[in-house]
Amino acid sequence: MELGISTFVETNPDPHTGELISHAERIRQVVEEIVLADQVGLDVYGVGEHHRRDYAASSPATILAAAAARTKKIRLTSAVTVLSSDDPVRVYQQFATVDAISNGRAEIMAGRGSFIESFPLFGYDLNDYDELFDEKLELLIELTKNEMITWKGTHRPSINNRGIYPRPVQDPLPVWIGSGGNQGSVIRAGMLGLPLVLAIIGGSPYHFAPLVELYKRAADRSGHDSSKLPVASHSHGFIADTMEHAVDQFYPSTAAVMNQLGKERGWSSYTRQTYDYARSVEGALYVGDPEYVAQKIINLRKHVGITRFMLHMPLGTMPHEQVMNGIELYGKVVAPMVREEIAKWEKEQGIEA
Repeated sequence: MELGISTFVETNPDPHTGELISHAERIRQVVEEIVLADQVGLDVYGVGEHHRRDYAASSPATILAAAAARTKKIRLTSAVTVLSSDDPVRVYQQFATVDAISNGRAEIMAGRGSFIESFPLFGYDLNDYDELFDEKLELLIELTKNEMITWKGTHRPSINNRGIYPRPVQDPLPVWIGSGGNQGSVIRAGMLGLPLVLAIIGGSPYHFAPLVELYKRAADRSGHDSSKLPVASHSHGFIADTMEHAVDQFYPSTAAVMNQLGKERGWSSYTRQTYDYARSVEGALYVGDPEYVAQKIINLRKHVGITRFMLHMPLGTMPHEQVMNGIELYGKVVAPMVREEIAKWEKEQGIEA
């Protein structure tokens, strides 16, 4: 069971003071958070791509490269790369560079993204939303297989027997598929034999178990060994020394972010009642003291089949020292409990680690 963190590098107004942190300061904080995550033994850190004022990470590979030079073991991934509005060749080159700096710890998490700002920014038509992703994913996969590329598509100029450099340390450079739970994307990931990341940010995580099974069946039918394909989840959460501190510290920024997105997307108001249900045993928020969060992660592995858990922390703007404390508790307290329990359970189930 791999354990890690994901972030969108949010720069929302502080929910208590209204103060707005600069993009530059938040980016520097995230690099510090990645370094700490490495030091406390977490497995992976992901940075998501966005192109709007309240998110500072329009170039995840650049942030990850800065962290790569200061870390030793932690894997470094996008979360996600909005592949539809990017050039797969440049994405591959950027992450091959991160792979070189980190000596083989880079990954690409490719997805459509849940925001659309990048499409008009880079001159793409939203009417081509699905076609863009399919075509560019095809090219990205080809880039992981071959140094010399000949390729022809609709939305990108053709490539005629050109070499793509630098070459990564890993062969192939890992590519994951990020999905919000769409059956089509889950099946496509299985058919391609690519690792899957599910954004489990609402409802009950247990409702995603059928999607994991669907993914595995698609992989097996396409000739891939589904038992060797990892499945990850990306979920919001926070860890503090006590349940009370975790709940009270995480709620203000969470409510502020969710209500801002709600205004944009027509969602109902995010209330304390909504929050309290989401952080319950059945909910998709992983908020609490180390023992509580550890047990929720263990349940996710046992009942849904998740083999990598990525905690989105923080959500919105929180004091940096609270986030750093949460990371330390995650690596030093939560991770050992989860790994020990899952190792025993997998042995009992006859599951190869």
